[in-house]
Amino acid sequence: MAMNDNDLPRAEPLLRAHLKEDPFDVAAIRLFAELAGRIGRNRDAESLLRRALELSPGFTAARANLALVLYRQNRTIEAIEELDRVIAEEPGNSGVGNLKAASLSRLGDFDDALAVYREVLTRAPNQPRVWMSYGHVLKTVGRLDEGVEAYRRSLEIMPTLGETWWSLANLKTVRFSDDDIAAMEAALTAADLADEDRFHLDFALGKAFEDRKQAEPAFAHYAAGNALRRTLIEYDPEQITGLVDRSIAQFTPAFLAAHAGQGCDAPDPLFIVGMPRAGSTLIEQILSSHSLVEGTTELPDIPVLARRHPPYPQGLASATGQDLRALGEEFLQRTRIQRKTDRPFYIDKLPNNWAFVPFIHLILPNARIIDARRHPLSCGFSNFKQHFAKGQGFSYGLDDMGRYYANYVRLMAHVDRVLPGRVHRVIYERMVDDTEAEVRALLDYCGLPFEEACLTFYANDRAVRTPSSEQVRQPIYRDGTEAWKPFSAHLDPLREALGPVLGCYPEVPQEW
Repeated sequence: MAMNDNDLPRAEPLLRAHLKEDPFDVAAIRLFAELAGRIGRNRDAESLLRRALELSPGFTAARANLALVLYRQNRTIEAIEELDRVIAEEPGNSGVGNLKAASLSRLGDFDDALAVYREVLTRAPNQPRVWMSYGHVLKTVGRLDEGVEAYRRSLEIMPTLGETWWSLANLKTVRFSDDDIAAMEAALTAADLADEDRFHLDFALGKAFEDRKQAEPAFAHYAAGNALRRTLIEYDPEQITGLVDRSIAQFTPAFLAAHAGQGCDAPDPLFIVGMPRAGSTLIEQILSSHSLVEGTTELPDIPVLARRHPPYPQGLASATGQDLRALGEEFLQRTRIQRKTDRPFYIDKLPNNWAFVPFIHLILPNARIIDARRHPLSCGFSNFKQHFAKGQGFSYGLDDMGRYYANYVRLMAHVDRVLPGRVHRVIYERMVDDTEAEVRALLDYCGLPFEEACLTFYANDRAVRTPSSEQVRQPIYRDGTEAWKPFSAHLDPLREALGPVLGCYPEVPQEW
């Protein structure tokens, strides 16, 4: 029995009462775990499911739920172990197969993921979401035509599946036909259309009209998609302002000097930080084209480790040198699963790590840190028209975006003052104007000898898991720096929120 979201408020007290009377009812324990997972209490859900399996080791449905909860906690290897047990017991379970394929993809095992998807779709071909997920992995490994075919198959089965329409748009290389636009507009009129389908359709239609240079309908759809998405998330812009304030107060020259060199001295990681849509994937593609560097993906580990001494950052005041070294070593251990080659250096390109740059410096003092920066209007609009699956709550309002960008610049300016030269900054427009000079400077900072392959990065056939995957498979082009201009009249909220940051770019306001 599955619960609808409307059932949640009344389900909890009923389940609590029932389990008080019968604490060994494993079906009720599983339902209680599902309730906990729905509201984000994954640790509680895990404990409940393990209790159910302790009481009934053969309860396969509970084991499948446990695998999902582990996956949500980024404990992917553990999730796969549970999934393999479920598959052995229920080899035809398509949902479990889909989750295993997603888990393998998260670990970078794309060939195995594709094989699982093919097996699932052979058994049950009329699953639009599985076709969509299959398309995601095909796109990631550069098999673009097959990815488009998989997306189209998904839409044949379910024409109102907004995420698939957005996935096609997000390739950045597909141009929608008149029939495509008509189909999306018809889908928007469906009486029972879910909010998730609606905002994905709006983002896709925005891209369709922008490609046709019809700025007004394009912006109307982008604005509608963002407005709806903003109502469905919890985002408080004051939280990032407070984090930056506290970080500036905590990471003083004296504090950093007192802890200098205490972290793990491994030079392996190369961090690329900054705003999303600022060129981080381009920089990753350039560096991963070097024979000594491995590209991975946007790793979730630094934000997790930064909060080991809560509250962050004040809690770090009590951290010892041994603590900092252990955190650096744990980062290396946690991320080892993402490494597929024996190249000595590897990249973590989670953009949001800009908020933890001082922490990275403390735990990994020899790691290189690269700040990818792009013109605030160009970057801001690029984020506004991009739907992110998760983690970028600031991107659904132009004012939120401007404040977030300004806070990012403010913290990085502080880092430049207290740790001069520690961070290497790549200005996107300069990379476009003089690619070779910027690439050479980047490699020098990383201590890497120049290799010609870094200039022909677009020939690199590595898997790319970000929205820029197809853009970095072609030479650098200038169009991306100008895309915001037809929409300039709509960007005043972004300008106002940016404040003095806009006029100073690429420098920063002097009062900081």
